[in-house]
Amino acid sequence: MKAAPFAYVRPGTVQDVVAELARDGAKVLAGGQSLVPVLAMRLGRPSTLVDINAVPELDRLSRDNGSIRVGATVRQRRLQRDDLSASVPLLRLALPWIGHREIRSRGTVCGSIAHADPAAELPAVASCLDATMLLTSTRGQRQIAAAEFFTGALTTVIEPDELLTEVLFPVAGPGEGFGFGEFARRHGDFALAGAAVRVRTTGDALQARVTCFGISDQPVTADVTAQLRAALAEVGPSPTGSQLRRGLAERADEVAADVVDTSGDGHASTAYRRRLVAGLLAREVSRAYLTSTSASEVSAS
Repeated sequence: MKAAPFAYVRPGTVQDVVAELARDGAKVLAGGQSLVPVLAMRLGRPSTLVDINAVPELDRLSRDNGSIRVGATVRQRRLQRDDLSASVPLLRLALPWIGHREIRSRGTVCGSIAHADPAAELPAVASCLDATMLLTSTRGQRQIAAAEFFTGALTTVIEPDELLTEVLFPVAGPGEGFGFGEFARRHGDFALAGAAVRVRTTGDALQARVTCFGISDQPVTADVTAQLRAALAEVGPSPTGSQLRRGLAERADEVAADVVDTSGDGHASTAYRRRLVAGLLAREVSRAYLTSTSASEVSAS
């Protein structure tokens, strides 16, 4: 199929972009990796495509006040290769899993987050890190935390006249460790289940959270501190990776049962996805914890 007829505009400023979006039926075009297939299948019929690639300020990638600021037209491949992404290790872990290199070379970070596919990696990363979204319209700007941003499958709080101008990812602090993994039938396919993990160990304090994707209509974040503490109490204060994985495996099933609420489909049943999530949790929480303890030792020295 081919897209239904539409008008095309290419503004040069953010002000002109949001002015165009204020018109009924306008849709943002950045990388087009999600939008173009939707147009081709006529699942969407916008009256106007607003191409934002000619706006220089939307192509900025910088570090500011403890965050990495990613503009609306920054490509995933650029962020993956930029040294700035090293300060947000979870991004570095997740970006290679997105589609294929050619997809990442055109797809934008903000575009993936705004599209809010339940099986996509970047919405889960944003949720796990509690990233901040900057939305701009003719009415002004507002900031939305990731916990409030995603509302359902392919649905966010973005209003039709708003542009996701930037996403702010917090940089990793001392004593933080991360893990990321997913299961797909082939590399580049949509994930049947995936998990992004952040663990913080500072002194006697311990905090662990996991955001799962591909298992509900939006990323689902759960606190797994209690499960990690129980596993550590069982295997000892200085476990190996395999010991900690075994200890976590006994407790991961209950978390998986809570977070996986999608019904079965032609790709995987609910029970199978829960098994996948349980395995991911045990592996990635273990990995994140061991990384966090190493980071704590380095910062202490």
